[in-house]
Amino acid sequence: MYEFNSRVRYSEIDHHGTLTLPALINYFQDCSVFHSESVGRGTAVQGELGRAWVLTGWQIEFRRAADLGESIRISTWPHGFRGFIGERNFLMETLDGEILACADSSWAYIDTKTGHPVKASEEERAVYPIEEKLDMKPLGRKIRIPEERQEMGCFTVRQYHLDSNHHVNNAQYIRLSQEYIPADFQVQRLRAEYKRQAVLGDKIFPLVSKTEDSYVVALCNEKKESYAVVEFA
Repeated sequence: MYEFNSRVRYSEIDHHGTLTLPALINYFQDCSVFHSESVGRGTAVQGELGRAWVLTGWQIEFRRAADLGESIRISTWPHGFRGFIGERNFLMETLDGEILACADSSWAYIDTKTGHPVKASEEERAVYPIEEKLDMKPLGRKIRIPEERQEMGCFTVRQYHLDSNHHVNNAQYIRLSQEYIPADFQVQRLRAEYKRQAVLGDKIFPLVSKTEDSYVVALCNEKKESYAVVEFA
């Protein structure tokens, strides 16, 4: 397990004075990056190998939003490897141990030259000892896009949407999707499925669906092929 402590910053809160959803996801993402750096398998090393761990899916459960200035602990650990897929849990807690949010995630190990998934080497896997999986109800990796959906125009991928892999960062997909649900909708659970990599200059066409208790936002290309699908419930 890897963990680090932080404190909720003003730049990370919304108009309620609590941590935003994209900021929480950034904490989880940063924690996984810090973990890799700490075991000598960080972005520079992976770059030399021509490899990268790319997020393919989130399942996140929210208990309580952290307040401005609140001290928090973020932790992560791998709980399984399957072929080219790695699975990883996350927790955000108060320093007293109150769980604020928990998450399960899946990652694909990618050859950055070909874009194809490859099985992680024994050396790669050995630095990530497997820990016990969090007790979370499995909801499945695939998100069904309802037939009834509303087209919301399009927007262009900008430089600030990108990360070090030169494609839209996973947290940016969440931020962009959240723009298409009501501001007062209280998100208690989130799932995200990442299917394609959008890059600078790509056009993204959002499709929005409302179900009985959730919203599904598909961010697509001009052929209606999804880059990412996000379910807010």
